[in-house]
Amino acid sequence: MVTTLRPKPGAPRSYRFPTFVHEELPNGIRLVTAQVSKLPVVTMLILVDAGSTNDAPGKEGVAALVAALLLEGTTRLSGAEISEKFEQLGASVESGADWDSAFIKLTALSDQLQDAAILLGEILREPAFPDREVERLKAERLAEIMQLETEPRGLADEKFSEFLYSDDSRYSKPDEGNTETVSSIFRTDVDGFFRANYRTRSTTVILAGDITAEAARELVTRAFQNWPSGSADSQKLIASPRATRKNIHIVDKRDAPQSELRIGHVGLPRKTPDFFPTLVMNAVLGGLFGSRINLNLREAHGYTYGASSYYDWRRGPGPFVVSTAVQSDVTTPALREILFEIERIRDKQISGEELSLARDYLDGVFPIRYETTGAIASALATLVIYGLPADYYDTYRNNIRAVTLDAVLEAARRHLHPDQLQTVVVGDARVIRDSLGDLDLGELQVHQQ
Repeated sequence: MVTTLRPKPGAPRSYRFPTFVHEELPNGIRLVTAQVSKLPVVTMLILVDAGSTNDAPGKEGVAALVAALLLEGTTRLSGAEISEKFEQLGASVESGADWDSAFIKLTALSDQLQDAAILLGEILREPAFPDREVERLKAERLAEIMQLETEPRGLADEKFSEFLYSDDSRYSKPDEGNTETVSSIFRTDVDGFFRANYRTRSTTVILAGDITAEAARELVTRAFQNWPSGSADSQKLIASPRATRKNIHIVDKRDAPQSELRIGHVGLPRKTPDFFPTLVMNAVLGGLFGSRINLNLREAHGYTYGASSYYDWRRGPGPFVVSTAVQSDVTTPALREILFEIERIRDKQISGEELSLARDYLDGVFPIRYETTGAIASALATLVIYGLPADYYDTYRNNIRAVTLDAVLEAARRHLHPDQLQTVVVGDARVIRDSLGDLDLGELQVHQQ
């Protein structure tokens, strides 16, 4: 039998993010252009400060609804006609909203970009928001909510946010709204949200691909002439926790063979100075397949097919979450092991091997994320949304490599709070309730589904 030695990996190749130009046009629109001329393709990404955190109380979900409706018709064209015109141009287009912004993303061949951009300008300048389409998309969202609430995974995610954040926090409700709030949205709310938020000084246009900064400036100036001036009417962002002490909530789902587990607390805003140490720390804890939580629950104990932890990065403090699903009869042991791993990473330094594994992964996958014009445009959007420095991507790998064992331990002790953990279990209360009393998870409450 012939054995061969596995080749050793070579030194990481150097990487530079594409250069880009950031400017402000006379009408207040910010323009970011990254000329990448490998292929005759351009992605145009329009960002508006009109994300879900701008929803008015009681109308949660309107930001997402407005963004979806942008492609459903203008004062001149129906949604079907818009779709047909983009198809004729060979362009792909999508729209949506997340917590922090709304967007329309268009990718087209460079020789078709001007016509596609002019059409996009009409869509943003003269949306019709037909009553029929408003009601159709509302109905789709309500059906989606109903489906999520019958599925343990989606229900656990929704309930975790509800129990984690205070009632006056926008983060306590789904970014696309719940049944009550979506039902209360009407066309007048959609039109009012659009007029209040879609304005020049709230808008950034990003162009990545086969286009110069000068051509981009001319294109955007022409496509977005007569765009309403001013800034968005942003809501005050509240991200306060519902409770400052540990609690455990069982959402009773009779005869469920599994328990969906969510455990965590209010986390950090994206622009935290501790971003890189926290990123590496979480990779070791639960962010990788070879992380402590996954190896413990999956490999050592066989409780689950997979378990992970993550920080949901937003402008405001999003949640830190550990997420997994286990058989009902091992709910308590699985939670015990999660608590053990959170305490262990705060107790003493991780090993040098664990640090190398996390840094090598985060460093190694970084360059391959930005191979397409769409990915480059999305990366530039991250800089804009979170106000990150222009050299963020060029210094990213060095910042990852600079994270030390001491920095990981300090991040764990500073940003993991075992005394504030909120635990949500979606499962059969009859099977799991009594055993959960053996854990120090705070006051136990049972909620009927």
